[in-house]
Amino acid sequence: MEASQDTFTVAGRTFQSRLLVGTGKYRDMDETREAIEVSGAEIVTVAIRRTNIGQNPDEPNLLDVISPERYTLLPNTAGCYTAKDAVRTCRLARELLDGHNLVKLEVLGDGKTLYPDIPATLEAAEQLVADGFDVMVYTSDDPITAKRLEEVGCVAVMPLGAPIGSGLGIQNHWNILTIVENASVPVLVDAGVGTASDASEAMELGCDGVLMNTAIAGAQRPVLMASAMRKAVEAGREAYLAGRIPRKRFASASSPLEGTFF
Repeated sequence: MEASQDTFTVAGRTFQSRLLVGTGKYRDMDETREAIEVSGAEIVTVAIRRTNIGQNPDEPNLLDVISPERYTLLPNTAGCYTAKDAVRTCRLARELLDGHNLVKLEVLGDGKTLYPDIPATLEAAEQLVADGFDVMVYTSDDPITAKRLEEVGCVAVMPLGAPIGSGLGIQNHWNILTIVENASVPVLVDAGVGTASDASEAMELGCDGVLMNTAIAGAQRPVLMASAMRKAVEAGREAYLAGRIPRKRFASASSPLEGTFF
């Protein structure tokens, strides 16, 4: 399958790129713009509680460098610790972005691990779906929780690979694989990616995409890392589609002797 034919669809929207990126932690707006351009991402997530997209008219506006005409914005609820705050934040984003309904929900449990508060996440997801939002949801790597979030109407589930910003890579491959195998909506690894091999690994497991911010913005050369991540996601997806060889305990000759004469 050619890359141009292998599209990614969420909430009825179709995209070529399976790499989603954030906008935080860059040195300045110019670096933000350049890294996102080089990443090839079409979906860009924005922390409404931490980023100005017009609610503060006297501050630099992120939309000046990340145009909604070029990118699909994914407002997120980073920094919310209650369902009430998360729902309110999504409604503010919809108002600021002229009725935009695609959002990324995250309700955090504590400030040290930044793990999701699952009961609060479920509560917020139910309210937002009922309110007409298309909800992509940050969750733990628990397959039961992922399936429950799908059942309440989330359009994508986004299990963490490791704690947000940790760079540890995927810590529980089997759980991510189980989530992928049981899902009827897109599955994207969200959080924990540190380098290109982590992104490729997520795609090789069959994930539909990868979302990252710190892995790019926190690199010594963010723009170069954005390029590496773009290639890693594409390579991992191609490897998944190609179908890897099975793992074996013992060797298997690359040049077998069967059928030869000597």
